[in-house]
Amino acid sequence: MISQDVVNRIIRFQGGRFPVISMYVGIGPDKSAPSQVASLLHQIKPLSEDMALEHDVRLSVRADMQRIDELAHEERLQPGGLGIFASGGNGLFEQVSLPRPVRDRIVVDATPWVRPMLAVLDEYHRMCVVLVDKAWAQVWELYLGEMREVTQIKDPALRKPNFAAGRAEYRVRNKADELSKHHYRRVGSVLDELLRTEGFDVVALGGHPHEMTAVTGFLSRDVASRVAGTFTVDPDTATAADIRRSAEAIMERYERQEEQRLVDEIFEAVAEGRPAATGLEPCLWAGSVAAVQQLVIDEGTAVPGVVCDESGWLGTTGRQCPLCGQPTRETPDVLDELAEFVIEEGGAVEHVADNSQLRPHRVAAALRFPLPPRP
Repeated sequence: MISQDVVNRIIRFQGGRFPVISMYVGIGPDKSAPSQVASLLHQIKPLSEDMALEHDVRLSVRADMQRIDELAHEERLQPGGLGIFASGGNGLFEQVSLPRPVRDRIVVDATPWVRPMLAVLDEYHRMCVVLVDKAWAQVWELYLGEMREVTQIKDPALRKPNFAAGRAEYRVRNKADELSKHHYRRVGSVLDELLRTEGFDVVALGGHPHEMTAVTGFLSRDVASRVAGTFTVDPDTATAADIRRSAEAIMERYERQEEQRLVDEIFEAVAEGRPAATGLEPCLWAGSVAAVQQLVIDEGTAVPGVVCDESGWLGTTGRQCPLCGQPTRETPDVLDELAEFVIEEGGAVEHVADNSQLRPHRVAAALRFPLPPRP
């Protein structure tokens, strides 16, 4: 499972005089990871033999290449994507399993190349799952299909108080209410701190309805705005599997709603004449001129096409780039190339599942500026 600590460690890493190898490999059921890795490593082999580099730098690169090759042969890699970040001279070696395939590529630089990793991870939301009662709360993180416990919160409570009549009953009830409020306030404070340190996107609250209502009043505005749903369970009898199923159902609804919101906004922009595009050719042209701010792609759609590596032009056909005249490169999926171009230019990409509005168009985009005429 990918933790925020691992992601942050990679993002903040500085290689110094030892270079960092960043490799991305797309792993499908019919692909051979060792051969893919070997092909990528071959691209940087000259660096390991470059006499212009210091001896220990060359040794660091060679050791990294060997370790990456061994990983590809020894590990049973699951279908999806894999990111590897290595700098032996600095003691860095991180591997990150990604939930969907990525394009094979390798980069050597002073810092890790993290944009492809972040682009994939940005498509998946990190959920904070909270089970609460009047004196106890448990918090989990649900991310990429895995759930891990983050913390437990326990506070004093009156156990089965025997209420007397009159003032004694009032004092006991008042004390119980004060203890519960203190607990709910502490839960709210812990969640606010977790929002800052863990960076979760959404919250799911579980428990008895009256307790969820009570704790909601003590959530900060930032945390409250992330509550995507609630689920009713008895904290004393609910199992971890019960909680996970309920949280996953809320996450599924939230992700579908977010996808629909993005699609709706783009189609509304098109209808109102604001910068936006729908359909393959307009979106490819928008990607060619770095105009895409937000791209949405029908999940599972693949379209063969061509790319000009010189100018960045994307098209469905053509042996010669209409912008610079250079030969184009054929690609089995020009939408994947488009997504990569958008990411490299600082845009966002969302793969959308089962959306009847988007499906006939296959792709749509919110744009930074109106498109110039196509060549």
